[in-house]
Amino acid sequence: MKGRIIVFTGDGQGKTTASLGIALRSVAHGKKVIIIQFMKGYKMVGEFMARDFLPNYEIYQFGGEDFVDLSNPKEEDKRRAREALTFARKKIGEKPFLMILDEVNLATSIGLVSVEELLDLLRSKPEETNIILTGRYADERIIEMADVVTEMRERKRKGLDCVEGIEY
Repeated sequence: MKGRIIVFTGDGQGKTTASLGIALRSVAHGKKVIIIQFMKGYKMVGEFMARDFLPNYEIYQFGGEDFVDLSNPKEEDKRRAREALTFARKKIGEKPFLMILDEVNLATSIGLVSVEELLDLLRSKPEETNIILTGRYADERIIEMADVVTEMRERKRKGLDCVEGIEY
């Protein structure tokens, strides 16, 4: 079966969470999952800690401990994002059932990596591999290439506190 390109974008919460739900389903079916997180380097998030409990589940982070300044990213942020994309090119050669490029849409929108390089990666994906791209501001060229695009839209939010186990 031909693998899909799936995009979760928009300003609402749940893009990474939706991709992780698919990852959980895939692992439950004995499929190999590789998650590459752009701009995230917090080792205490649930999806990273889950690696110790889930077979066929690999997760790699290419962000620092601090949030990226979206209006003025540092050279270090750009270096890490380029490293993440290079790593994704390497890991896609393993032909995983599912590869998640978490926050890659946001990374391209602020210039950490180029859309053209991301499109090249998508074009090179093995036939059987499914790829999920998460993050706000998905480029129209990515949306055009995708098989499925879901836009999360926030309609209501009470409180701003992040809850362990829900937001991270």
